[in-house]
Amino acid sequence: RAPLNPKPNECWHAVASWYGPNFEGQTTADGAVFNMYAATAAHRSLPLGSIVRVYNPETGRSMVVTINDRGPYVPGRGLDVSYEVARLLGFANKGICRVQIQFLRLPESSWLSTRARN
Repeated sequence: RAPLNPKPNECWHAVASWYGPNFEGQTTADGAVFNMYAATAAHRSLPLGSIVRVYNPETGRSMVVTINDRGPYVPGRGLDVSYEVARLLGFANKGICRVQIQFLRLPESSWLSTRARN
């Protein structure tokens, strides 16, 4: 479970799943159009625009992603990543994976102000 106010480099574990074709082209919580090939993820409580590193200990691979959506809504899951993130981390075929999430930073104010205008 994610900390309420994560600090830079703070880590926790969660079960991650992925979402893709059924959501392609739909609007995400931050107002962007979902792209299943982008380095994005959904989290229930992290501020939209937060940057996190997702690490798969089974493959030793990690990726930096932006939180741009809300979810997952399946009990026991803590992160939904785009299909491409799951593919590159090596769990797209399994569907779910226990991952380590490292909080890197909150969204930049310039990102927030740009999003608010669009």
